[in-house]
Amino acid sequence: MVQLFYGTFLTEGVREGKPFCNNETFGQYPLQVNGYRNLDECLEGAMVEGDIELLPSDHLVKYGQERWFTKLPPVLTFELSRFEFNQSLGQPEKIHNKLEFPQIIYMDRYMYRSKELIRNKRECIRKLKEEIQVLQQKLERYVKYGSGPARFPLPDMLKYVIEFASTKPASENCPPESDTCITLPLSSAHCPVSDLTSTESTSTESSSQDLESTFSCAEDSLHKSKPLTSSRSSVEKMPAHPAPRKVTEEEMNFVKTCLQRWRSEIEQDVQDLKNCIASATQTIEQIYCDPLLRQVPYRLHAVLVHEGQANAGHYWAYIYNQPRQIWLKYNDISVTESSWEELERDSYGGLRNVSAYCLMYINDKLPHFNAEAAPNESDQMSGEVESLSVELQHYIQEDNWRFEQEVEEWEEEQSCKIPQMESSTNSSSQDFSTSQESSVAPSHGVRCLSSEHAVIVKEQTAQAIANTARAYEKSGVEAALSELKEAEPEKPMPQETNLAEQSEQPQKANDAESTAQPNSEVSEVEIPSVGRILVRSDADGYDEEVMLSPAMQGVILAIAKARQTFDRDGSEAGLIKAFHEEYSRLYQLAKETPTSHSDPRLQHVLVYFFQNEAPKRVVERTLLEQFADKNLSYDERSISIMKVAQAKLKEIGPDDMNMEEYKKWHEDYSLFRKVSVYLLTGLELYQKGKYQEALSYLVYAYQSNAALLMKGPRRGVKESVIALYRRKCLLELNAKAASLFETNDDHSVTEGINVMNELIIPCIHLIINNDISKDDLDAIEVMRNHWCSYLGQDIAENLQLCLGEFLPRLLDPSAEIIVLKEPPTIRPNSPYDLCSRFAAVMESIQGVSTVTVK
Repeated sequence: MVQLFYGTFLTEGVREGKPFCNNETFGQYPLQVNGYRNLDECLEGAMVEGDIELLPSDHLVKYGQERWFTKLPPVLTFELSRFEFNQSLGQPEKIHNKLEFPQIIYMDRYMYRSKELIRNKRECIRKLKEEIQVLQQKLERYVKYGSGPARFPLPDMLKYVIEFASTKPASENCPPESDTCITLPLSSAHCPVSDLTSTESTSTESSSQDLESTFSCAEDSLHKSKPLTSSRSSVEKMPAHPAPRKVTEEEMNFVKTCLQRWRSEIEQDVQDLKNCIASATQTIEQIYCDPLLRQVPYRLHAVLVHEGQANAGHYWAYIYNQPRQIWLKYNDISVTESSWEELERDSYGGLRNVSAYCLMYINDKLPHFNAEAAPNESDQMSGEVESLSVELQHYIQEDNWRFEQEVEEWEEEQSCKIPQMESSTNSSSQDFSTSQESSVAPSHGVRCLSSEHAVIVKEQTAQAIANTARAYEKSGVEAALSELKEAEPEKPMPQETNLAEQSEQPQKANDAESTAQPNSEVSEVEIPSVGRILVRSDADGYDEEVMLSPAMQGVILAIAKARQTFDRDGSEAGLIKAFHEEYSRLYQLAKETPTSHSDPRLQHVLVYFFQNEAPKRVVERTLLEQFADKNLSYDERSISIMKVAQAKLKEIGPDDMNMEEYKKWHEDYSLFRKVSVYLLTGLELYQKGKYQEALSYLVYAYQSNAALLMKGPRRGVKESVIALYRRKCLLELNAKAASLFETNDDHSVTEGINVMNELIIPCIHLIINNDISKDDLDAIEVMRNHWCSYLGQDIAENLQLCLGEFLPRLLDPSAEIIVLKEPPTIRPNSPYDLCSRFAAVMESIQGVSTVTVK
């Protein structure tokens, strides 16, 4: 164990003016994370510390305290210190800084045998950094030029001056009064143009001074030659864009020549500085890419990850499987295949409150740890087993055999549980759609049959195991092996045949029943908004609940209105007439102004589509599917129209309809209905005083509704209603948690803290991470201030400890990622019931004022 995980390092330094040298042993090597970007920087900071002076053989060099590895273990473990103590809060905090680490790290630069080479490279790096600092200061003078508080890049300033000088004077836009060139009146002291052009060969400083004197003289003579007018008239005569008022061609050429030359020189200087900085930086990055420093490679083998804060969290691990060349994620009892991208996302940190706290590297040159050099795992195990004594080989074989039987028994138990789970799933799915009933029954029968087969095989296996065990006890391993060879598979038991026959009997019975009813009986059914209709007793798939829905009521009524067209022109004409009747009705319903007590979108999916301007093909296919519904088989006319609609649906090919788009629109409407159900459930629970249950539904409704509203304002429900009652539930629960906290009873305090940790704090974090309103922000501040007020009170020590654990989470929403858990699933109401619930709930909360936070 010591040889596998422990190594040694040497520490050299100066203590109280005296040099010292210590040898130490390490297991997990600690590394500070704060202030570093990658693992190499962490190691460099840990190996070189402080300021001391070491005396090499030839000259004095200044170094920090140095550590050098003298022996590295095969498994090298780095402990990343991601916690620090907050003096103000009096508790530890987790460091969420991003820290990158490679899959292969070369440890040569930290070894004692490379000390002289590394010292020289560190000295080169120090000089290069000083050089970069000087270059950065020079570059700063160019990119932040000026003597005032506001400074700008010098090349840009010269560019703007050139643009100003190149702008045509305002006088050139007017018709010229004479053919003579308008020149600036110059004083007798002004130097001629020939003198100006001669200054181009002088320095930049003298040229700028001559140019300044030129413009100053021209300005003085201009003011002397023309009297000043009123300020208003001067402003009116100003050009629309800044431009020289009067300038000669010689002056213009001189100014542009100087400025362009200076700009080119400055841009070249800036580019040279940037190139020097980039070259020095690249030299620093590649200074350790020396082949001499790539002799000790260590490959990343395991990463231990922590998610949470300093006082609580969850742990898991990533371990590299060398034979399969993949990463595996070990999370509690779950072991799944992973990838390097997922490992990076969970381990580097910086984005969430999850990061690695321990890295394990293995020596990539040792054959036992090298995946490529290692032999096949099964061959290696077989060789090791064969080298053991016969007694131990028998013991291992027997133990492996027992383990395999345990695995098989566990798998059989799971296979027996599958039919029960499928049965419960199928029963719940029948509440959503009756179209699945016919396919569920045979599937369930097949699964039960396969489960029975598993039981039979288990009994046969148990019998074979018992026979082999008795033979082994009597005569040893050879007799047991011969017993296994002589054992023959038994024939299928009669029970299996009986089960298969039983599974076929219900089907035959159903066929017999269907053929035994040639004459159909008729009964009357009352349909709201339609009246009484005659329904045949053999109606295929007739579902009374579906027939009572507003959507089906409209279809039935449309078919009734198309009766004359159907009798006169046939079933296809009847379908077209009924289709247009229902289309027009729903289109007019969608255009009606909704009231506070009703939402037409809940009545029919097409109202939702019309209000959100869905594509016409999506609307038409959806309505056609309504007429093709098998529940319409209640009389001859509806059956004929239904069959025509079904035939037209089959004619729609993939080129005629984008099914992905069609599916997406229906998924949005399904989510809209789900949001409505959750909203109504949350409001009903709130009125009953069940704030904890109500908050779960309201929070989920708000999150799902926000996703809908991003696609359009009519895609979801009114956001303010959900936010209002979510805010009310939060304040009520916060008051309840505070009252439980103040009792100082262990059970009550735990209950109050659980309410804060499981409901209030996650909900607050979700609110803050979205677009938060002023009302929500005020409510959150009220809750925070209430809990912060306990800090100034004299409370029990256990309450102070509990407060210190969850108060940082309440105050810092950015420190963790909240995964919203969906509340208990509710069976979706029929559209008729949903509209009634909506009207009742909205009427009961009518007139309720918004939450006012003081």
